[in-house]
Amino acid sequence: MDKLDLPDWMSQLPTELHSVPLWDLAIPGSHDSMTYCLDVSSVLEPKAPCKVKSLVKRWATTQELNIIQQLDAGVRYFDLRIACKPNDVTHTLYFAHGLYTTVTVEETFNKVYQWLAGHPKEVIILACSTFSGLDAKDNQNFIAQLIQLFGKKLCPKMVRPSLEHCWENGYQVIVSYAHSEASNHQELWPKIDYWWSTQDRTSASKVTQYLDGRLNKSGRDDDIFFVAGLNLTENVKYVVTHPCSSMKQMTAAASGQLNNWVKRQHCGQGKDCINIIAADFVGINQFVKLVIEINK
Repeated sequence: MDKLDLPDWMSQLPTELHSVPLWDLAIPGSHDSMTYCLDVSSVLEPKAPCKVKSLVKRWATTQELNIIQQLDAGVRYFDLRIACKPNDVTHTLYFAHGLYTTVTVEETFNKVYQWLAGHPKEVIILACSTFSGLDAKDNQNFIAQLIQLFGKKLCPKMVRPSLEHCWENGYQVIVSYAHSEASNHQELWPKIDYWWSTQDRTSASKVTQYLDGRLNKSGRDDDIFFVAGLNLTENVKYVVTHPCSSMKQMTAAASGQLNNWVKRQHCGQGKDCINIIAADFVGINQFVKLVIEINK
C-alpha cells in the first residue's frame, strides 16, 4: 500500500483483508457528495437578490470534485440527497442541498455504472438518505431504475460483504435506501447510521470530541456499516460573523485538526474501531489517503 493507485485501492489491500467484512475496513466517503454542481437559480424565488443566491451556494457547496473525480480519488461512500422539483410534470430526479443540482440522478448513475465497468474490483456504497418532493410512485420508479441499471452488481442486504465475496459474485454496489418503499427489496440495504455532532458544528475540536465520545462510550454496533461525519456545519451566527467566508474556507482552516483525528483511528472488530469516514471537500487535502492508510 506504499504506492497507492487510488482509483483501484481496494484491489491493492493486503490479502488478509480480502476476507473481512467491509464494515471492518476504513472507507473514505464524501458528505453531500453532489454539491459540486448546485444550480444557483433553482430553489430561491426568482426575484431574490443575486447576493442571497450566491450566499446560499457558498455555504451549501461541500464538494468540488465531480462524481467520477471522487471515484478516481478513492472515495467509496457517497452521501446522496435525492429530490424532485415542485410541479415538475416530468418527475425528473436531481440531487439537492438547499439548491438543486444541474445534473440529474439518471445521468450521474449512468456515469458511475460506466466507471465501475473499468474498475471491476472496486465496491462502492451509494447512500440515498433523503427524498425531497418524491411521492410513493416516484420512489417505486426510482428503485426500479436502480435495480435495472446496476442489476447483478447490487450486493443483497442479507450478504455479509467482504471484498473476496463481492469479487466472486460480481457485486460492486451497495445501495442504502432510507425509505420504507425499499423494505421489500433484497437488493437495497437499510439506512446507514451517520454520526454527526450535536454540539458546535463550526468547531473542529467539538466535532472530533463528539466522535471520540461516541466511540469511547457506546462504540459501534457489530456487523453493520456506520459513518463518522467528519464535516463542519455553519450556523447563522457563523455566517453573519464571517460574511466573506465559505464552507470551503471553513473546512480548509480546520483540515489540519480533522486530518490529525483520522491519523489516530484504527479499524477492525473492536467497539472503538472506525468504518466509513465522510468529509467535505475530499480533494483539497490528504483526507482520502489517510483514511485508506488506516487499513494498514
